[in-house]
Amino acid sequence: MATTVAHAQAVPPGLHPLQAAALRAAQQQQQQQKQKQQQQQPPHHDVDNQPFDPTSRKLTVHDFVRVRTLGTGTFARVCLVRPSHGTLEDRNKVYALKILRKTEVIRLKQLDHVQHERQILADVRGHPFITNFITSFADHDFLYMLLDYVPGGELFTYLRKLRRFDEDTTRFYAAEIVLVLEHLHEQQGGVAYRDMKPENLLLDADGHIKLVDFGFAKRLGNRESGHPVETYTLCGTPEYLAPEVIQNKGHTTAVDWWALGVLIYEFLTGYPPFWHQNPIEIYKQIIEKPVVFPQTPALSEPAKDIIRQLCTVDRSRRLGNVSGGAARVKAHPFFDGVDWDAVYHKRQRGPIIPPIRHPGDASCFDIYPEEDARRDEYTDDMKAKYDEYFKDF
Repeated sequence: MATTVAHAQAVPPGLHPLQAAALRAAQQQQQQQKQKQQQQQPPHHDVDNQPFDPTSRKLTVHDFVRVRTLGTGTFARVCLVRPSHGTLEDRNKVYALKILRKTEVIRLKQLDHVQHERQILADVRGHPFITNFITSFADHDFLYMLLDYVPGGELFTYLRKLRRFDEDTTRFYAAEIVLVLEHLHEQQGGVAYRDMKPENLLLDADGHIKLVDFGFAKRLGNRESGHPVETYTLCGTPEYLAPEVIQNKGHTTAVDWWALGVLIYEFLTGYPPFWHQNPIEIYKQIIEKPVVFPQTPALSEPAKDIIRQLCTVDRSRRLGNVSGGAARVKAHPFFDGVDWDAVYHKRQRGPIIPPIRHPGDASCFDIYPEEDARRDEYTDDMKAKYDEYFKDF
């Protein structure tokens, strides 16, 4: 049953209005907060008289009804939501609402990452294989990003279910990822995505990918010499990290091409080329161990070659990062026969069609707890110190 957020009252500091309400602890603060919430409460909307346009004004959380949680992260939660008002057609629409708790963003030192994510998502909106950013807003405790809902769930889920993909399926997804990286690196001022993995690739209703979660993305730009600016933040997922990230030598957009090589290997075999329960051992393997291919399943020579060229430790020789950029990747024999214009315009349905029964179907996503473990209060002192960082929301 959907939870109507417009009637959330007497919410304790730090507890999300979309989640279960509870009584406030402090008496004077309780009354002040209740009055504040009442002042922020939007006026009643005539259901059929005022269409819901998420871009026409600054939204509040009261504009939405939560359906369920789609995913959770270290400091964020993504919920499936519907408009709480508007025409009947409006109220049948669904969106993905990414909710970031301010206290966790601050505690985990993610202030810059959150700003980068919002700005880059706004800049790349409209790309066929990137999640579509609609708008952002904030309240006392939370930051919000409203996105198109992608109903097919994670590509990771289908990979685990099928154990591995054949080369045609792998080529289909890899080609769409290449177009994403080409756009980010070459048309968006050198944006490094930095967290390429199957969990961050969702499928739309027609089986095409949508890249989500730009929390580690950063626009690096280029120096006057034409060489890309380097960054030094250690971020990403261990199995997909490029050697230069682990060695803290400074990294560029080249890390995304390394990750694509790891991803192609995982698609074809069912597991990444570097794996251990201990992340430190994974790092050692990435730096010291060459990519080794299994006897079963047998990979074609073009598949092996593109993986080797993408997973080249010397980034100056890494495919995608050498002269010619993404065009050299697209010209590799692994992609022989690919019509790149047809890929961009999605003229062919995907090899895996998610079992979507209706637009708001969330059955392709796992079930998650509807409450956060941490509910730290965003205090007045924190507000005075950090609200400047959140002014663009």
